[in-house]
Amino acid sequence: MEKLFKKHEMGEIPRVDWLDQLVFRGFEKKTAAASAKAIQRQKIGNDASKAGDKSTNIDANGKLRDRPGPSRFVLNVELERFDHPVVFTDIEYPPPAISSLQNMSASQSNVLLRPPPEVHFGPGINAIGESSSGSGGRIIRIYDPEIGARDNPADTKHRRLFRSTHRNGMLDKDLKPNPKTREELKRVAAYGPTEVLSSEESDLVWKFRYYLSSKGMGLTKFVKSVSWDESVEAKQAVQLLKGWKEVGVDDALELFGPGYDSPLVRSYAVERLRESNDEDLQLYLLQLVQALKYEHIATASGEDITDKSSLARFLISRAVDNFTLGNYFFWYLMVECEDASPDQSRDNRKIYGEVASRFMVELVKRPGGTAARDMLRRQAELVAILSKLSGEIKTSNESIPKKIERAKQFLGDAKNELLHIDPPLALPLDPSVKIVGVIPEETSVFKSSLCPIKLTFKTSVGTRYPIIFKTGDDLRQDQLVIQIIMLMDQLLRKEGFDSKLTPYKTLATGPTAGATQFIYSTPFQQLASKYKANPALTYLRSHNPDDRQPLGIRDETRDTYIRSCAGYCVITYILGVGDRHLDNLLLCPDGHFFHADFGFILGRDPKPFAPVMKLSKEMVDCMGGMNSDFYNVTFKQYCKTVFTALRKSSNLILNLFSLMVDANIPDIRIDPDKAVSKVKERFHLELNDQEAEDYIVKIIEDAHGAFAPVVIDKLHELVQAFRA
Repeated sequence: MEKLFKKHEMGEIPRVDWLDQLVFRGFEKKTAAASAKAIQRQKIGNDASKAGDKSTNIDANGKLRDRPGPSRFVLNVELERFDHPVVFTDIEYPPPAISSLQNMSASQSNVLLRPPPEVHFGPGINAIGESSSGSGGRIIRIYDPEIGARDNPADTKHRRLFRSTHRNGMLDKDLKPNPKTREELKRVAAYGPTEVLSSEESDLVWKFRYYLSSKGMGLTKFVKSVSWDESVEAKQAVQLLKGWKEVGVDDALELFGPGYDSPLVRSYAVERLRESNDEDLQLYLLQLVQALKYEHIATASGEDITDKSSLARFLISRAVDNFTLGNYFFWYLMVECEDASPDQSRDNRKIYGEVASRFMVELVKRPGGTAARDMLRRQAELVAILSKLSGEIKTSNESIPKKIERAKQFLGDAKNELLHIDPPLALPLDPSVKIVGVIPEETSVFKSSLCPIKLTFKTSVGTRYPIIFKTGDDLRQDQLVIQIIMLMDQLLRKEGFDSKLTPYKTLATGPTAGATQFIYSTPFQQLASKYKANPALTYLRSHNPDDRQPLGIRDETRDTYIRSCAGYCVITYILGVGDRHLDNLLLCPDGHFFHADFGFILGRDPKPFAPVMKLSKEMVDCMGGMNSDFYNVTFKQYCKTVFTALRKSSNLILNLFSLMVDANIPDIRIDPDKAVSKVKERFHLELNDQEAEDYIVKIIEDAHGAFAPVVIDKLHELVQAFRA
């Protein structure tokens, strides 16, 4: 009957109204009668079951329980009906080759080419002969041919229809947006690197691409709006890129990110980057090395990697011509080659290994290249020796004095070849410094679980260069923060403001080893223990006295202190640096203030109720107190200047962070999708300059008036005293 009813609905049986009504009514009566009989039979069966098993169906009051019988449920599914017959062709399309789905960045490949989903059959749904016992049942894998598709097919169709009228470009060249559309284009062009364009925004950017090109705005948004799979559209986009008004480095860096897959676009970004000098390139080198992960490099092809990657060719060509660049390029590559963590794929390690090999091949072709390659080899030997020493010190169960003595004996042993280094060796941490030997007498070991070692090297010009070397800790996060601070220092100087920052050098020589430049300074905690009243100011007075000045210290020293405090307060706020206490706030004798130890960034903090900015009472007292003009006027004005200046370069800073989302940085790895947005939130780009200045002043006042930091500092002091 169901089959006949279906034919009747589809028009395969002629409709006769009077006869149809009789049939339908008769079938309904018959169905109702059959249903009533089934219910009656079920009730009789339940009564018989109760009578036969009274012992197990009697409740506490001696009454029979009503045991429910088997339930029957009917699910009616009504499919869509069409006015005309619809014929579905029975064609089985072969699955696309995996290679066709790998024309994407590494980060996207991890998402799109993950293993196909597992499907668990429900209870009782098993193949013949299989048991239905167990909770999961049979498991099969389903191949989904759309797993490699990036776009919604409906959106793709809409885009093709819309752009078919704007593809030849002849009419679009003369298109001018109205005032409302201009504002919309400005809003879209101002999007950050993490913003995703909607289909409407992409179509708008494509429609007015010639207008945007003439204004030199929205280049990265234009690239995002292009359908690079459409050959005609891609060809026109490349031609338009060549004539685009020159873009800045910040836009060029964004084009190296994981969201830009076209080799043509990445080649265009490389051409823009060629205009940067070596000093500026060094500021972005760490991120550019990370961007090699997003290049279209097939490691199994056996081809020269430089033939496939314009970025690899560019970096190698610049690194072989400048030893400082080459030094850092080499060590950045070595860290990635040695990173065998689950977050670093084998293909990535192979890519970095091939780039390093090609770099060495090209290096020896340059004049003096053989000596430069030998210098890098000797650097690696130095790091291996220091790593061995650090490992022995860390694992020994000796007291700190005995560990120091052991380190001095190791460094003084002639077989380790550290007492005299000939010819002079470029220090990996700072290749501009040539070291000729170590001074064992000035060696010390810090009280810490990792037992960092302080070493002092003699330089070729007769000076001393102290460093801290340790193993067992990933210094890549500190390295990133120091690099960003150096960049911010340069940006502030270009804006005409010297914030007197002291970004000490840091270099990760491996995933769990590295070196840090040692700056002669004193932690605020030690100053507070030594001087009871206004410790920081008393310390500066002892080194830079001047009774003619209001605070009793030299004017230059006071200004250096206030500028460096303002710079670090704003920068650590923007980067969300956490775990701030008096032991990692340091002060130099000449007034330079700086932060150390960046184990927590992007708003993470191991202590509850920590303020977003570290501004302790000791820091303010050194400016004359909260009622002094040096704090209320000078310091706050410096903070406003730093904040507004850095906001102008927010896109550059955000783009650098976006290139580090897959760099295995601990605090970025926790939530890589939100790393850039966390930094962006601190800039408050929705505010104008005046509102931003008022906001940073409020942050300063809240930080100084907070009670929680005082408690945190006291607790930290007690913990350190207990450890000692």
